[in-house]
Amino acid sequence: MKRFLVLLILCLSVPIAAQTGLPQAPYADRQLDDPRQEAAARDLMEELRCLKCQSQSIADSNAPMAGDMRSQVRERIAAGETPEQVRNWLIERYGNWVSYNPPIGSAVTWPLWIAPIILLLAALWLARGRFRKSKDDQ
Repeated sequence: MKRFLVLLILCLSVPIAAQTGLPQAPYADRQLDDPRQEAAARDLMEELRCLKCQSQSIADSNAPMAGDMRSQVRERIAAGETPEQVRNWLIERYGNWVSYNPPIGSAVTWPLWIAPIILLLAALWLARGRFRKSKDDQ
């Protein structure tokens, strides 16, 4: 019974230990003063994937890492960088996976772009064979 209580306490304390003690990034949830810069930053944040959540953009995620990424996007755009420069910097830092629109020409990402075409062609070839077999049976 004693071991069970110790195990229960340890299991319940893990989420508490996972919380970060660091302060939130300055521009994680604070908008830029210039509406054009903020609009550019928001558009870019919608196109960037949260590395922790994986299925949400950094604009929609509440993860601390997404907050840090939002802050860096806003800080760099406020410093005069274009959204494309910020995107390239994040891709260089985190890899192509951070972008919802990975580049086509990359040797790593070309299978992602070509796979749907190959699967569609294979499905059409299989369907053609299936329909041809049905006609021969009649």
